[in-house]
Amino acid sequence: MRFQTLRGFNDTLPDDFRYWRRIIGKAQELTGRFGYVQIDPPILEETRLFLRGLQEGSAVVLDKELYTFEDRDGANVSLRPEFTASLMRAYVEHGMASWPKPVKLFAIGPLFRHEKPQAGRFRQHVQFNAELLGEEDAAADLEIMQLAYSLYHELGFRGLTFQLNSIGCPQCRPAYIQHLVAYFQEQWDRLPAVDQRRLQVNPLRVLDSKEEATLRLLPGAPRSVDHLCETCREHFQSLTGYLDSLSLPFTVNSRLVRGFDYYVRTVFEVWGEELGAQNALCGGGRYDGLVESVGGPATPGVGVGIGIERIVMSMRGQGIQPPALDHPEVMVLHHGLQAKPVAIRIVSDIRSARIPALLSFGDRSLKAQLKAADRAAVRFALLLGEEELAQNTVTVRDLKAGSQTVVSQEEIVGWLQDQLTA
Repeated sequence: MRFQTLRGFNDTLPDDFRYWRRIIGKAQELTGRFGYVQIDPPILEETRLFLRGLQEGSAVVLDKELYTFEDRDGANVSLRPEFTASLMRAYVEHGMASWPKPVKLFAIGPLFRHEKPQAGRFRQHVQFNAELLGEEDAAADLEIMQLAYSLYHELGFRGLTFQLNSIGCPQCRPAYIQHLVAYFQEQWDRLPAVDQRRLQVNPLRVLDSKEEATLRLLPGAPRSVDHLCETCREHFQSLTGYLDSLSLPFTVNSRLVRGFDYYVRTVFEVWGEELGAQNALCGGGRYDGLVESVGGPATPGVGVGIGIERIVMSMRGQGIQPPALDHPEVMVLHHGLQAKPVAIRIVSDIRSARIPALLSFGDRSLKAQLKAADRAAVRFALLLGEEELAQNTVTVRDLKAGSQTVVSQEEIVGWLQDQLTA
């Protein structure tokens, strides 16, 4: 019987980790540079944590995508579909509201959504999230955006730009939605059924429609940035001013919204060039009010979520090659029963000196072992046989240079250190 991965799930293979180590290493370096600390919430949470406070449209969609079950204690639980709700729950549960503000957190780990698999996104995918809590200043929005931009820029992406919008706040958004609904109601007969439903349950989602008939109507739709209250307008003007002052390119995109209802004011995406229809690399925004929805005090917040698989796919699309993974450059070969214990001791000494090394297993011929060393792409093959045992030496073949030398067993570790650091 043969088994395969489930639909929407994916194996991360050894060659993929050239990319993963580079991406995660850079994310951890940048979070340190920006002053963020790591948190690792559990994969399993109460289902109601993810559904609380969502409007009908988002709640129905998310409920259908959740991996949900009743555990042995009778509790309704779900694999986490996103990080932000779990981080807000942890913020409240562990008293982070009393920490000095702002509280800066980041997390890296798997998320689970039973959605239609897409290029660079799977039903289990790994995400890097960064969250800044306790600060209303538009400079906080800028910092989160800079963090995301810096990750892609320092990984080597070209043609980076922000797509930016402000969707207002609970005070000014209702009036805007009234204008939006009125516009599309006038176009009701031209709206596809799916967008008629969206207009009834979550009107902002119509702006994100991929339906051809709706796309033709969007240029005439009201823009949220034209209906902001004074506070939201000042916040947005401050943010765009900061972006201009740093020469960070951006486009105000009136169609840009986020998938969850808890977002307010700033929403953004980072786009890259030469990525075709999948030009959006990541997205984020401000979610003032989210902490209160999980039982905490009034706390402004802003964050970003970045899918690792999406970065890997995009790096390949732009031809960005990460450094090759380190691999052993030494392999110890042996011939004869008496040589094998000595080979084991020598390879152990080499590894103790923090030099990656391989041991030839089994009792194959030296010719077969040399072929194995060549396939392993090591530089040095260390040969131990009767003659070497008698003279307390090791014969070292430099497989790249095609040369050979003899080194005493006591000096082999130091000799290798000199050669590999030269």
